[in-house]
Amino acid sequence: MKEFKDFMDAIDDPAKRERMEKIFEHIAEQFPSLETEVKWNQPMFVDHGTFIIAFSIAKQHMAVAPERVALDKFEEAIQKAGYQRTKELFKIRWKDEVDYDLLDDIIRFNMEDKKDWNKFWR
Repeated sequence: MKEFKDFMDAIDDPAKRERMEKIFEHIAEQFPSLETEVKWNQPMFVDHGTFIIAFSIAKQHMAVAPERVALDKFEEAIQKAGYQRTKELFKIRWKDEVDYDLLDDIIRFNMEDKKDWNKFWR
């Protein structure tokens, strides 16, 4: 994931950097067909040129942005995991466990839902 190198190098906190690396490696292993890109300083995974999911970091949390359609579909699971949802993303606090099954489900949903989509965004 050399496309993410500059983003990762800019993370000062080694624990946060390691956590993001683990998430990115997990996604790359589970979904090898996804391409990696950085746009708007956000590492993202895309499928056939369409957006699937993106990440960003803040002092207290990482932000996961899968688009509003996926957020709406998985709202209950996001709440059950203890994550805070906003209009366009959900937040995983650095102290919280990452629900990899939830991430996988969201990614699978977006890939299936957008399989015939020919634009970047919905």
